Amino acid sequence: MSSPVDSSLSNRSRLLFLAITLLSFLAASSVPTPMYHLYQEALQFSSATLTLIFGVYALSLLAALLTVGSLSDYLGRKPVIFVALLLDILAMLLFIQADSVAWLIAARVMQGFATGMATSVLGAALLDTDRQQGPLVNSVAPLLGMACGAMGSGLLVEYAPLPLQLAYWLLLVLFVAQALYVWRLPETVSAQPGVWASLRPTLHVPPQARRALWLALPVDVAVWAVGGFFLSLAPSLVRTATGSTSNLIGGGLVAVLTLSGALMILSLRHHPADKILRLGASLLAVGISLILIAVHTASLLLFFLGTLVTGGGFGSGFLGALRSVMPLALPHERAGLMSAFYVLSYLAFCLPSLLAGNLTRSLGLIATTDGYGAVLILLSLAALLGLLRQRTAKACIAQES
Repeated sequence: MSSPVDSSLSNRSRLLFLAITLLSFLAASSVPTPMYHLYQEALQFSSATLTLIFGVYALSLLAALLTVGSLSDYLGRKPVIFVALLLDILAMLLFIQADSVAWLIAARVMQGFATGMATSVLGAALLDTDRQQGPLVNSVAPLLGMACGAMGSGLLVEYAPLPLQLAYWLLLVLFVAQALYVWRLPETVSAQPGVWASLRPTLHVPPQARRALWLALPVDVAVWAVGGFFLSLAPSLVRTATGSTSNLIGGGLVAVLTLSGALMILSLRHHPADKILRLGASLLAVGISLILIAVHTASLLLFFLGTLVTGGGFGSGFLGALRSVMPLALPHERAGLMSAFYVLSYLAFCLPSLLAGNLTRSLGLIATTDGYGAVLILLSLAALLGLLRQRTAKACIAQES
C-alpha cells in the first residue's frame, strides 16, 4: 500500500512528464519558424505560400480537435497520447526529408494533426492529475514550448551543422523516449462506449460553460491571431522593416512573445479571471501599437519592446480565458471542452494569418501588417469595453442586493 508521500511524488512525476510532453509538441510546432526564410530561399516560394505552409498545420490541428479531441474520454488517456507521439515522430521524419513545398505541407499536416490530438488529451490528463496546477500548466507549457522551439531552432540554424535537419532529429529522439515512457503512467479514465460517435466532428461546450466562453472569446481571438502572425510572418516583417538578416531574429521574437506571456501567467495565476482578461486586452492594444510604430521607424529595439508588451497580453489573455472556462467542466467533459476551446483558438490562429499572407501579394507586407494590427487593436479595445461593462453590471447587481 502506497504512502501519501509516495502518492504525492507519483502525482508530481506524472504532472512533470505530461507538462514536458505538452511542451515538446508545442516546441516542435514553432521549430520551422526560424527556418522559413531558408526554405523560401532554397525552394523559391512567396509569402502567401509561406502562410499556406503555416496554415495547413493549424487547419490539420483543427481537424484533429474536431474529430479525435474527445477520444481519450472514451478510450483512456494513454493510448491517445501514444498515437499522437507516433504521428509526430512521422512528421519529424517528413521534415528531415523535405526538399519541396509538397513535402513541407505534408509534414505540417501530419504535425498539426498530432498536435491537435495531443493538446486536448494532455490538457485533460493534466487536469485529471492536478485540478489546481493543471490549468496553470496548460497555460504555461504551450508558451514555454513555443519559446524553446523557436529559440532553440534559431540557435541551431545559426551555429550548428545541418540547419534544416538537426532540430528535427533531436525532437525525434525525444518523442521516441516519451512514447516508450507513456505506458508507465497510470490510466486516469476508464474506457466507456461511444468511441465511434465521438469521432463525428462536433464542438462540445457544456451548458454551464457557454456564457463564460463567449465572454472570454474576443480576447482569446485577439491573442491567438497575434500568435499566428508571429509564427508565420513576423520574421519576414522584421527583415523587410529593419533590414536585419540574422537567423536569430525570428526565433528571438517568438521567444520574447511567449516567454513574457509565460511570466505573466505565473505572476497572475492567483488573480481573478475577469481582471486577468481585462489586463490582457489592455496590453495587447498597447503592444501591437508599439509594434506598428517600430515597423515604420525601422527600430529593432522598439520591435522587441512591443513584442514584450504584446507577450504580456498574450499570456494574461490566454490564462484569463482558460481560467474562466475550463474549471466549469465535469471530469467526463474536460477533453471535449478543451478541444472546443482550442478549435476556436486555432481558428483565430490560422485564418487571419492566411488572409494576411494572401493580402501581401496585392498590398505588400507593411501595409498588410498595418491593417492586421489595426483590426487587432480594435478587437482588443472592444473586448476591454465589454469586460468593463460586465464588471459595472455586476457591481450594480451587488449594490442592489
